[in-house]
Amino acid sequence: MLTTGLFVVAVLLTWPVPRLLPRLTALERVPGPGLLLWQAISLSAIFASVCLAPLAILQVVREGRQIPAPAANIPLLLVGLVISGLILARLLLQGHRIGRNLRAARREHSELVDLLGDPPAAASYDSITVLAHPTPTAYCIPGKRRRVVLTDSTIHALPAEELAGVLAHERAHLRLRHDLVLEFFTVLHTAVPRAIRSDRGMQEVRLLIELLADRAACRSVGPVAVARALVQLSGGAHPDATLGVSGAPAVRRMELLADDRTHRLLSTVVLLTALLVVLGTGVIAWGALLGVG
Repeated sequence: MLTTGLFVVAVLLTWPVPRLLPRLTALERVPGPGLLLWQAISLSAIFASVCLAPLAILQVVREGRQIPAPAANIPLLLVGLVISGLILARLLLQGHRIGRNLRAARREHSELVDLLGDPPAAASYDSITVLAHPTPTAYCIPGKRRRVVLTDSTIHALPAEELAGVLAHERAHLRLRHDLVLEFFTVLHTAVPRAIRSDRGMQEVRLLIELLADRAACRSVGPVAVARALVQLSGGAHPDATLGVSGAPAVRRMELLADDRTHRLLSTVVLLTALLVVLGTGVIAWGALLGVG
């Protein structure tokens, strides 16, 4: 029965897969495809969960493959729609809460940076602000008034090439809108009940995002300069609503910087797996709707 199969898919993609997938460290060698796979799994889990209740009720009331008229089964139809609506409502509510809190935190921090730091050039789209602080730190603030923030000790501690790599890293976060990617996963992560939530999966997503920015920096200044910058900034911290160079384990990132292979076969396999997850979930749901199996 395809409805049972859809239930199995929803359970697998919600609970065991986010716990097991971080063990596949090979995904860290292809962070772009790896992140797409995580997105495919997350979206497929949502889709399966939302479709499950209406399709299960349809399976109960239908005779053969004929789809019954909704007017003849209004009470059961409402039950299915309410269950699906609750799932979507929780996602939308979490999205609103997290988005509101992130934007408020960024706005407040931007005002603080404007007050304490060197004033940025008004015409600059992603200006640089320097703060006086003894710890080398670098991070970016996404949003309408996006900027890169450095401490003065970062400028003093890093040679020009390493500093250029740090700026390339932060500007990659801003250009590729990694804040939206992270916000998407944060919404899904917090919408899942804590008992089945996978913190390890969220950590892996953060690592993949940092690896993408690391690769952008490597294309600008090379892996050696980026690795040295990571060492210098490993003790720094940044506000939760921002993205920073020190946002994931530096040791693992430096190991991956040393691997300059393209891994085309691995990338292809991961992308095909992501496509298979999305299409497979859709085919199962469509088959259940049509009464196949």
